[in-house]
Amino acid sequence: MASTMSSAAKRPSRLFRNLSAKIASVPMILTALVVFVGGTLWTVLYSFTNSRLLPRLKFVGLDQYERLWATPRWLVSIENLAIYGILSLIFSLVIGFVLAALLDQKIRFEDTFRTIFLYPFALSFVVTGVVWQWLLNPDFGVQAVVRSLGWESFAFDPLYNSSIVIYGVLIAALWQGTGFVMCLMLAGLRGIDEDIWKAARVDGIPAWRTYLFIVLPMMRPVLVTTLVIIAAGIVKVYDLVVAQTSGGPGIASEVPAKYVYDYMFFAQNLGQGFAASTMMLLSVAIIIVPWAYLEFGRRR
Repeated sequence: MASTMSSAAKRPSRLFRNLSAKIASVPMILTALVVFVGGTLWTVLYSFTNSRLLPRLKFVGLDQYERLWATPRWLVSIENLAIYGILSLIFSLVIGFVLAALLDQKIRFEDTFRTIFLYPFALSFVVTGVVWQWLLNPDFGVQAVVRSLGWESFAFDPLYNSSIVIYGVLIAALWQGTGFVMCLMLAGLRGIDEDIWKAARVDGIPAWRTYLFIVLPMMRPVLVTTLVIIAAGIVKVYDLVVAQTSGGPGIASEVPAKYVYDYMFFAQNLGQGFAASTMMLLSVAIIIVPWAYLEFGRRR
Protein backbone atom coordinates (compact mmCIF):
# COMPACT_ATOMS: atom_id res chain seq x y z
CA MET A 1 0.00 0.00 0.00
CA ALA A 2 2.76 2.40 0.94
CA SER A 3 4.68 1.61 -2.25
CA THR A 4 1.54 2.29 -4.33
CA MET A 5 1.07 5.68 -2.67
CA SER A 6 4.74 6.58 -3.17
CA SER A 7 4.62 5.67 -6.87
CA ALA A 8 1.44 7.74 -7.28
CA ALA A 9 3.16 10.67 -5.62
CA LYS A 10 6.11 10.39 -7.98
CA ARG A 11 3.98 10.55 -11.13
CA PRO A 12 3.17 14.29 -10.94
CA SER A 13 6.82 15.08 -10.33
CA ARG A 14 7.80 13.09 -13.42
CA LEU A 15 5.11 14.87 -15.41
CA PHE A 16 6.50 18.29 -14.56
CA ARG A 17 10.13 17.30 -14.90
CA ASN A 18 11.91 19.33 -17.61
CA LEU A 19 8.72 21.33 -18.02
CA SER A 20 10.36 24.15 -19.98
CA ALA A 21 11.74 21.70 -22.54
CA LYS A 22 8.33 20.08 -22.93
CA ILE A 23 6.65 23.46 -23.42
CA ALA A 24 9.27 24.43 -26.00
CA SER A 25 8.54 21.23 -27.96
CA VAL A 26 4.80 21.96 -28.20
CA PRO A 27 5.05 24.04 -31.45
CA MET A 28 7.11 21.29 -33.10
CA ILE A 29 4.60 18.63 -32.02
CA LEU A 30 1.66 20.68 -33.30
CA THR A 31 3.47 21.31 -36.59
CA ALA A 32 4.16 17.60 -37.01
CA LEU A 33 0.55 16.71 -36.26
CA VAL A 34 -1.00 19.37 -38.51
CA VAL A 35 1.46 19.41 -41.40
CA PHE A 36 2.69 15.84 -41.59
CA VAL A 37 -0.09 13.72 -40.10
CA GLY A 38 -2.86 16.04 -41.32
CA GLY A 39 -1.32 16.36 -44.78
CA THR A 40 -0.89 12.59 -45.02
CA LEU A 41 -4.50 11.90 -44.09
CA TRP A 42 -5.68 14.59 -46.52
CA THR A 43 -3.65 13.03 -49.33
CA VAL A 44 -4.99 9.54 -48.65
CA LEU A 45 -8.57 10.85 -48.50
CA TYR A 46 -8.37 12.66 -51.84
CA SER A 47 -6.67 9.69 -53.51
CA PHE A 48 -10.14 8.10 -53.59
CA THR A 49 -11.65 11.09 -55.44
CA ASN A 50 -11.77 12.23 -59.04
CA SER A 51 -9.82 15.43 -58.35
CA ARG A 52 -8.35 17.06 -61.43
CA LEU A 53 -6.98 20.60 -61.38
CA LEU A 54 -8.42 21.32 -57.92
CA PRO A 55 -9.29 18.95 -55.06
CA ARG A 56 -12.94 17.93 -54.92
CA LEU A 57 -14.75 15.39 -52.78
CA LYS A 58 -16.23 13.27 -55.57
CA PHE A 59 -15.37 9.74 -54.48
CA VAL A 60 -14.66 7.12 -57.12
CA GLY A 61 -13.51 4.29 -54.86
CA LEU A 62 -10.40 2.45 -56.03
CA ASP A 63 -10.58 3.73 -59.61
CA GLN A 64 -7.42 5.83 -59.25
CA TYR A 65 -5.45 2.88 -57.90
CA GLU A 66 -6.70 0.54 -60.62
CA ARG A 67 -5.72 3.12 -63.24
CA LEU A 68 -2.37 3.61 -61.51
CA TRP A 69 -1.38 -0.06 -61.60
CA ALA A 70 -2.55 -0.37 -65.17
CA THR A 71 -0.24 2.43 -66.32
CA PRO A 72 3.06 1.20 -67.87
CA ARG A 73 4.81 4.37 -66.76
CA TRP A 74 4.07 3.63 -63.09
CA LEU A 75 5.18 0.01 -63.44
CA VAL A 76 8.46 1.14 -65.00
CA SER A 77 9.00 3.64 -62.17
CA ILE A 78 8.46 0.92 -59.54
CA GLU A 79 10.89 -1.40 -61.30
CA ASN A 80 13.49 1.37 -61.53
CA LEU A 81 13.05 2.26 -57.86
CA ALA A 82 13.53 -1.39 -56.85
CA ILE A 83 16.73 -1.72 -58.91
CA TYR A 84 18.06 1.65 -57.81
CA GLY A 85 17.10 1.11 -54.17
CA ILE A 86 18.56 -2.37 -53.70
CA LEU A 87 21.83 -1.59 -55.46
CA SER A 88 22.17 1.82 -53.83
CA LEU A 89 21.63 0.31 -50.38
CA ILE A 90 24.17 -2.47 -50.93
CA PHE A 91 26.90 -0.47 -52.63
CA SER A 92 26.55 2.56 -50.35
CA LEU A 93 27.00 0.44 -47.23
CA VAL A 94 29.81 -1.70 -48.64
CA ILE A 95 31.83 1.12 -50.22
CA GLY A 96 31.22 3.46 -47.29
CA PHE A 97 32.30 0.86 -44.76
CA VAL A 98 35.41 -0.12 -46.74
CA LEU A 99 36.48 3.52 -47.06
CA ALA A 100 35.83 4.08 -43.35
CA ALA A 101 37.85 0.98 -42.42
CA LEU A 102 40.76 2.22 -44.54
CA LEU A 103 40.66 5.70 -43.00
CA ASP A 104 40.43 4.16 -39.53
CA GLN A 105 43.97 2.81 -39.96
CA LYS A 106 45.35 6.25 -38.97
CA ILE A 107 46.75 6.86 -42.44
CA ARG A 108 48.60 10.04 -43.39
CA PHE A 109 46.56 12.93 -44.79
CA GLU A 110 43.40 11.41 -43.36
CA ASP A 111 41.71 14.80 -43.12
CA THR A 112 42.47 15.49 -46.78
CA PHE A 113 41.05 12.16 -47.95
CA ARG A 114 37.98 12.56 -45.74
CA THR A 115 37.33 16.00 -47.22
CA ILE A 116 37.73 14.70 -50.77
CA PHE A 117 35.32 11.81 -50.21
CA LEU A 118 32.78 14.00 -48.41
CA TYR A 119 32.93 16.92 -50.83
CA PRO A 120 30.36 15.54 -53.35
CA PHE A 121 27.77 15.39 -50.57
CA ALA A 122 27.97 19.19 -50.29
CA LEU A 123 26.69 19.52 -53.86
CA SER A 124 23.01 19.52 -54.74
CA PHE A 125 21.57 16.61 -56.67
CA VAL A 126 20.90 18.95 -59.58
CA VAL A 127 24.60 19.87 -59.84
CA THR A 128 25.59 16.21 -59.49
CA GLY A 129 23.12 15.21 -62.20
CA VAL A 130 24.41 17.83 -64.63
CA VAL A 131 28.07 16.92 -63.96
CA TRP A 132 27.45 13.23 -64.53
CA GLN A 133 25.35 13.98 -67.58
CA TRP A 134 28.49 15.56 -69.07
CA LEU A 135 30.77 12.75 -67.89
CA LEU A 136 28.51 10.06 -69.38
CA ASN A 137 27.90 11.93 -72.63
CA PRO A 138 29.31 9.77 -75.46
CA ASP A 139 30.45 12.80 -77.46
CA PHE A 140 32.78 14.40 -74.90
CA GLY A 141 32.57 12.24 -71.75
CA VAL A 142 34.25 9.03 -70.62
CA GLN A 143 33.54 7.25 -73.89
CA ALA A 144 35.11 10.01 -75.99
CA VAL A 145 38.21 10.17 -73.76
CA VAL A 146 38.81 6.41 -73.89
CA ARG A 147 38.30 6.31 -77.64
CA SER A 148 40.79 9.15 -78.08
CA LEU A 149 43.37 6.93 -76.34
CA GLY A 150 43.04 4.30 -79.04
CA TRP A 151 40.16 2.03 -77.97
CA GLU A 152 37.84 2.90 -80.83
CA SER A 153 35.35 0.13 -80.03
CA PHE A 154 34.85 1.22 -76.42
CA ALA A 155 31.19 2.06 -75.66
CA PHE A 156 29.94 3.57 -72.42
CA ASP A 157 26.76 5.61 -72.78
CA PRO A 158 24.34 4.39 -70.07
CA LEU A 159 22.19 7.56 -70.13
CA TYR A 160 21.37 6.95 -73.80
CA ASN A 161 20.63 3.24 -73.43
CA SER A 162 17.12 2.56 -72.14
CA SER A 163 18.05 -0.87 -70.77
CA ILE A 164 20.83 0.40 -68.45
CA VAL A 165 19.97 4.08 -67.93
CA ILE A 166 19.00 3.54 -64.27
CA TYR A 167 22.55 2.32 -63.61
CA GLY A 168 23.90 5.62 -64.91
CA VAL A 169 21.71 7.39 -62.35
CA LEU A 170 22.98 4.97 -59.71
CA ILE A 171 26.62 5.86 -60.46
CA ALA A 172 25.93 9.54 -59.84
CA ALA A 173 24.02 8.80 -56.62
CA LEU A 174 26.83 6.62 -55.26
CA TRP A 175 29.42 9.26 -56.10
CA GLN A 176 27.52 11.83 -54.10
CA GLY A 177 26.27 9.83 -51.13
CA THR A 178 29.01 7.33 -50.37
CA GLY A 179 31.22 9.91 -48.66
CA PHE A 180 28.50 10.72 -46.14
CA VAL A 181 27.98 7.02 -45.40
CA MET A 182 31.74 6.74 -44.95
CA CYS A 183 31.71 9.49 -42.30
CA LEU A 184 28.88 7.80 -40.39
CA MET A 185 30.71 4.47 -40.47
CA LEU A 186 33.97 6.12 -39.46
CA ALA A 187 32.28 7.67 -36.45
CA GLY A 188 31.00 4.23 -35.47
CA LEU A 189 34.44 2.66 -35.89
CA ARG A 190 36.06 5.36 -33.78
CA GLY A 191 33.62 4.47 -31.00
CA ILE A 192 34.91 0.88 -30.78
CA ASP A 193 37.08 0.29 -27.74
CA GLU A 194 40.74 -0.17 -28.63
CA ASP A 195 40.98 -3.12 -26.20
CA ILE A 196 38.68 -5.13 -28.47
CA TRP A 197 41.14 -4.82 -31.33
CA LYS A 198 44.02 -5.79 -29.05
CA ALA A 199 42.16 -8.85 -27.77
CA ALA A 200 41.32 -9.91 -31.33
CA ARG A 201 44.98 -9.64 -32.36
CA VAL A 202 46.11 -11.64 -29.30
CA ASP A 203 43.59 -14.38 -30.12
CA GLY A 204 44.83 -14.45 -33.71
CA ILE A 205 41.44 -13.52 -35.22
CA PRO A 206 41.79 -12.29 -38.83
CA ALA A 207 40.88 -8.67 -39.46
CA TRP A 208 37.94 -9.51 -41.72
CA ARG A 209 36.41 -11.79 -39.06
CA THR A 210 36.89 -9.08 -36.45
CA TYR A 211 35.03 -6.59 -38.62
CA LEU A 212 32.29 -9.04 -39.61
CA PHE A 213 31.53 -10.78 -36.32
CA ILE A 214 32.62 -8.27 -33.67
CA VAL A 215 32.75 -4.72 -34.99
CA LEU A 216 29.62 -4.69 -37.16
CA PRO A 217 27.31 -6.05 -34.41
CA MET A 218 28.66 -3.37 -32.07
CA MET A 219 27.92 -0.71 -34.70
CA ARG A 220 24.25 -1.66 -34.92
CA PRO A 221 22.88 1.81 -33.95
CA VAL A 222 25.08 3.47 -36.57
CA LEU A 223 24.03 0.93 -39.19
CA VAL A 224 20.34 1.46 -38.43
CA THR A 225 20.72 5.24 -38.70
CA THR A 226 22.60 4.88 -41.97
CA LEU A 227 19.97 2.54 -43.39
CA VAL A 228 17.17 4.96 -42.53
CA ILE A 229 19.01 7.89 -44.15
CA ILE A 230 19.78 5.90 -47.31
CA ALA A 231 16.22 4.54 -47.54
CA ALA A 232 14.75 8.03 -47.20
CA GLY A 233 16.93 9.25 -50.05
CA ILE A 234 15.97 6.27 -52.22
CA VAL A 235 12.21 6.75 -51.89
CA LYS A 236 12.27 10.48 -52.64
CA VAL A 237 14.84 10.41 -55.47
CA TYR A 238 13.67 12.96 -58.02
CA ASP A 239 16.02 15.85 -58.79
CA LEU A 240 18.94 13.61 -59.73
CA VAL A 241 16.80 11.85 -62.37
CA VAL A 242 15.39 15.12 -63.69
CA ALA A 243 18.85 16.69 -63.98
CA GLN A 244 20.41 13.67 -65.68
CA THR A 245 17.75 12.21 -67.95
CA SER A 246 14.38 13.95 -67.36
CA GLY A 247 12.99 10.43 -67.10
CA GLY A 248 14.32 9.38 -70.54
CA PRO A 249 15.07 7.87 -72.89
CA GLY A 250 11.28 7.79 -73.17
CA ILE A 251 10.17 6.63 -69.73
CA ALA A 252 13.14 4.30 -69.14
CA SER A 253 14.43 6.18 -66.05
CA GLU A 254 11.06 7.15 -64.57
CA VAL A 255 10.79 7.05 -60.75
CA PRO A 256 7.69 7.30 -58.51
CA ALA A 257 8.46 10.81 -57.20
CA LYS A 258 8.68 12.15 -60.75
CA TYR A 259 5.46 10.35 -61.66
CA VAL A 260 3.67 12.04 -58.75
CA TYR A 261 5.05 15.48 -59.61
CA ASP A 262 4.19 15.21 -63.31
CA TYR A 263 0.63 14.06 -62.72
CA MET A 264 -0.07 16.68 -60.06
CA PHE A 265 1.44 19.72 -61.75
CA PHE A 266 1.67 18.95 -65.48
CA ALA A 267 -1.14 16.50 -66.19
CA GLN A 268 -3.37 18.34 -63.66
CA ASN A 269 -4.63 15.04 -62.29
CA LEU A 270 -4.47 15.42 -58.52
CA GLY A 271 -6.38 12.22 -57.83
CA GLN A 272 -3.83 10.12 -59.74
CA GLY A 273 -0.94 11.96 -58.11
CA PHE A 274 -2.43 11.44 -54.64
CA ALA A 275 -2.91 7.72 -55.36
CA ALA A 276 0.72 7.38 -56.44
CA SER A 277 2.00 9.26 -53.39
CA THR A 278 -0.18 7.08 -51.14
CA MET A 279 1.42 3.97 -52.64
CA MET A 280 4.84 5.47 -51.92
CA LEU A 281 3.75 6.05 -48.32
CA LEU A 282 2.48 2.49 -48.10
CA SER A 283 5.78 1.10 -49.35
CA VAL A 284 7.63 3.03 -46.64
CA ALA A 285 5.16 1.87 -43.97
CA ILE A 286 5.61 -1.77 -45.01
CA ILE A 287 9.33 -1.41 -44.24
CA ILE A 288 9.21 0.90 -41.23
CA VAL A 289 6.37 -0.65 -39.20
CA PRO A 290 7.85 -4.18 -38.90
CA TRP A 291 11.28 -2.71 -38.19
CA ALA A 292 9.87 -0.42 -35.46
CA TYR A 293 8.01 -3.34 -33.91
CA LEU A 294 11.11 -5.53 -33.85
CA GLU A 295 13.29 -2.68 -32.63
CA PHE A 296 11.13 -1.27 -29.84
CA GLY A 297 8.49 -3.92 -29.16
CA ARG A 298 11.09 -6.54 -28.34
CA ARG A 299 12.78 -4.23 -25.83
CA ARG A 300 9.49 -3.51 -24.09
